[in-house]
Amino acid sequence: MYPCEIKELPARHALCIRFRSPVENLPQHFKDAYGSIMRYLGTLGAEHEGAAFAAYHNLDMRNLDVEAGFPVSSPLPGKGEIRAITIPGGMSAICHYKGPYDGMSAAYTELSAFVAAQGFKISGLTTYEWYLNGPDEVGPQDLRTDIVYSVMPIAEKTAI
Repeated sequence: MYPCEIKELPARHALCIRFRSPVENLPQHFKDAYGSIMRYLGTLGAEHEGAAFAAYHNLDMRNLDVEAGFPVSSPLPGKGEIRAITIPGGMSAICHYKGPYDGMSAAYTELSAFVAAQGFKISGLTTYEWYLNGPDEVGPQDLRTDIVYSVMPIAEKTAI
């Protein structure tokens, strides 16, 4: 239903803000974090390079551990709550989801099944969502999000 693929992604420099939040408060946290980072980039005379992202370090909907930010073309210094990070590269499974944010659970399920069907397993604890457009640009049915897992091939069993 949603296009999925396995591909090698490069490491990327980014600026982000890390926070904890219940799922229902994410929109306000994202607005605040992205706004703070954009203002900081302006003071540096720099721009972001690509779509906004969220890195989910857990999936506890009552207490999500999230980093929200933007990739940048080269390392930039952090300041205060804004942290400079490197998003790891490597083999990744990507689901290209189109639709409202509250309908993404089906895409997560499909991506997990795709990973297994391709002979891979999820290798990282962090899930990334890359927001290719936003609710200020398009309606909910036209939102585009890439969901990304780090993956590795399932090891072949050796004969004993």
